[in-house]
Amino acid sequence: MTLSNKQAYIQQLCNENGIISALAIDQRGALKKMIGRFQDHSVTTEQISAFKKIVSAELTPYASAILLDPEYGLPAAQVRDEQAGLLLAYEKTGYDASTPGRLPDLLSNWSVKRLKENGADACKFLLYYDVDEPDEINDQKKAFIERIGSECLAENLPFFLELVSYDAAIPDTTSKEYALKKPHKVNDMMREFSQARYGVDILKVEVPVNINYVEGYAEEAAYTKEEAAAYFKEQAEATGLPYIFLSAGVSAELFQETLQFAKTSGSKFNGVLCGRATWANGVEPFVTQGESAAKEWLQTQGRTNIEALNNVLQKTATPIHL
Repeated sequence: MTLSNKQAYIQQLCNENGIISALAIDQRGALKKMIGRFQDHSVTTEQISAFKKIVSAELTPYASAILLDPEYGLPAAQVRDEQAGLLLAYEKTGYDASTPGRLPDLLSNWSVKRLKENGADACKFLLYYDVDEPDEINDQKKAFIERIGSECLAENLPFFLELVSYDAAIPDTTSKEYALKKPHKVNDMMREFSQARYGVDILKVEVPVNINYVEGYAEEAAYTKEEAAAYFKEQAEATGLPYIFLSAGVSAELFQETLQFAKTSGSKFNGVLCGRATWANGVEPFVTQGESAAKEWLQTQGRTNIEALNNVLQKTATPIHL
């Protein structure tokens, strides 16, 4: 079988079993806040870039790929393990909170062509989406994704769309109130952006429930285990595209438990793009003790986190068939 260009790129992002076990460190604003928590002076560009480099050098030997941003992450891309694929983020970090709708924006001096020229095996774009917001907001987002999909098609580069749900009327997405709405939000937006018109190759998505409100994991449950399992199954049926899970900042242990629950529920997810669950606790030694302490943490606890995750993926994820 001859692989198309896009398929060959996707293969570069998978491990030998056809599963995406990728590391995400494209955080910019969030990483700046994490570093700032441990020091009393402003965070520098050099600090952000240096931490990304250390994470890339130490952890990519155990990952199938790494997701970085072109603003601070290109030096980290240069020191990744040679077998690890590269995804580059195309969105500006965050969103304008003063404008309703969490409207997306692109990095103004980048294009898919430029991402590709800098070694990207895929373009990743993050979209905040509330399926229940008015059409005048969501139509703008749909057109935006159509444009990126067309750009990726022109460059023959895979398009990874990261979908993060929210509710414009519920500011706290960790609340029980939001947990009850989350399955509808996540699964319906997956259904929308799986349409061919958007040109998406792989979806990067949340799990459809807040695991902290699943019976057995929570003091105050929003769903029984059976209901939660049904939402995972519904998610698998909502798309014909490969999809991978993001860790959403939960602990490494809880994320691994979530993947096992997903598998037993009939989920057909194809891997993960896992960020903070793997490396977040390495920020403190980096800031307070220096680069060598951060390296030591990543070589021990960071490696343990990613290898434990790989073991879980081997038993739970479905290979991508190219």
